[in-house]
Amino acid sequence: MKEMNFDALKEFLGEELNCDSQEIEISSLSGGFSNLTYLLKTPVGKFALRRPPFGYKISTAHDMGRESKVLEALQKAHYSKGPKPILFYESEDVLGAPFFIMEFVEGKVLRNKLPASGPIPNEETLRKLSQNTIDSLLELHKLELEESGLIQLGKPEGYVQRQISGWTERYNRSQTDPISEMDKAAEWLGKNIPQTENRGFIHNDFKYDNLVLNPDNLSQIKAVLDWEMATVGDPLMDLGTSLAYWAQTEDADILKMFNLTHLPGNFTRKEVIEYYSKHSNLNLENILFYYAFGLFKVAVIAQQIYKRYKLGQANDPRFAALIEVVKAAAKKAEKSILTEKI
Repeated sequence: MKEMNFDALKEFLGEELNCDSQEIEISSLSGGFSNLTYLLKTPVGKFALRRPPFGYKISTAHDMGRESKVLEALQKAHYSKGPKPILFYESEDVLGAPFFIMEFVEGKVLRNKLPASGPIPNEETLRKLSQNTIDSLLELHKLELEESGLIQLGKPEGYVQRQISGWTERYNRSQTDPISEMDKAAEWLGKNIPQTENRGFIHNDFKYDNLVLNPDNLSQIKAVLDWEMATVGDPLMDLGTSLAYWAQTEDADILKMFNLTHLPGNFTRKEVIEYYSKHSNLNLENILFYYAFGLFKVAVIAQQIYKRYKLGQANDPRFAALIEVVKAAAKKAEKSILTEKI
């Protein structure tokens, strides 16, 4: 993590929050591979600050203003699992980049290892967490769009086509190694876009490590994090991305780095699809397409971050292994397409 001088930020927060800047503590929160998150401990409460990563910016995925707008719109839509936005600061004069501040939700986040302290989820807990995760995804997909203003955050018409074109272009721009399976997946996706267009509000990165859980009951979801890619589009594209992250026991180990879904007790991908289908009015007959897209998208995200690492714009040692994620996800996509199995 690059060292940062927080003096200007503390002074800014002291004025904005009407508290003593000398009593503000700022620390880095461990987490994902993109936007940086910091914990702010102040005399008036705890908050989370989000800012873009250092160096190369990946499209609009790190648009702080957008993430803040999404959280504001979710409040209007009466969605209870989005952290409350506090403020957005567009200028770079305080922190060297735009940033926004939201409420800090106390809880536990399950990453790619079981918790080192506190309760450890058993099979029953993970089973219930699987169900609650898909229920939360369904809740999001069914939000009212017009009166809440959520519709203004995206353009659902032609969404799938734009996504296939956009992610293919992103891959071409960030490619560092020849990976034939990626080229084949991109070609297949371009030729197999479903004719039916679905519409709903979507998260676009919905997985266990973006969920804040009740530490006393790890199957209960308190909040959903990382809304920078949320938009209005096809909910099945969102489901496909979640399925791509939903690793199972037999999957390559490198694909288990994002989730604990491979542990006993969790839904299988087949059970996820069946549960979603049972509780949704959407037609899932083309779910193979959405799953293959999800794997391709996960691979491109890893590829983009890996390129930053290769260019020396990010020195996090975790990034060195991301090219293996690209290869594994691409192979998984090709195998799924050829076998028509998820």
